[in-house]
Amino acid sequence: METLVIENDIKVVYVTATSFPEGIQEAHERLHEVIPYSNERRYFGLSRPEMGVIVYKAAAEQFEKEKDSNCEALIIEKGKYRSITVMNYKNAPQKISEAFDELISYSDIDPNGYCVEWYQGEEDVKCMVRLKG
Repeated sequence: METLVIENDIKVVYVTATSFPEGIQEAHERLHEVIPYSNERRYFGLSRPEMGVIVYKAAAEQFEKEKDSNCEALIIEKGKYRSITVMNYKNAPQKISEAFDELISYSDIDPNGYCVEWYQGEEDVKCMVRLKG
């Protein structure tokens, strides 16, 4: 487990999954239909409870020069995040939920923040939660 600092807000566009966790893969596929893949772009999964159910959003960093993609947008807030990196997550996807179970067990997390999956290439994902303050 580590603490990392996101220095600047990250504007992302997203596609909301129709269900959680079943709709996660489809949401990422729909996102990639409207946002061109780029090695320079950061990709995320964002989830949190909303009105009693977990809502998942497949998200991609929006570049300044890009025009409207007809996707909804939000900001991943700058600040300190506690994180756990899951290596080779496709071989053991349950390790993502195990990482978040551990991360949200601490009392110093932002109660209004998201569980953030920051995809690191094709194999790894950094699971993160924003800390208070």
